[in-house]
Formats: sequence, C-alpha cells, structure tokens
Amino acid sequence: MKNSFKSSRRQALTLGDLVLAVSSVSRSSNETAAAVADLLESGRVRFTTNGRNIRARVS
Repeated sequence: MKNSFKSSRRQALTLGDLVLAVSSVSRSSNETAAAVADLLESGRVRFTTNGRNIRARVS
C-alpha cells in the first residue's frame, strides 16, 4: 500500500486546466462558467505572474 501525501510544491496550472477540471464534473457549459467565475470571485483560485499573485476580477 502506497502512502498518500500532499506535495509541498504547487504545480503550475493554467486557466484552461481549471476550466477542464470544472467542466469534467459539471452538467453544462453554463454551470462550468458559473463555477469558474465563483472560484475566481471568491479568491479560492489565484493567478500568479512573475512571482506575484493577481486577483481576478469577474464582471
């Protein structure tokens, strides 16, 4: 039996990766868009560029 552990290094993922992951468990494209917008709006998902975190604005 293998031991599961959480890696201390975060993997660099793209916005496209987020959309694909959410869409794999969503029932429709509207639900995917709403879930991704909620993740961005709430701050649970952060973007990083040049080592700086950027908060996404959803309009």
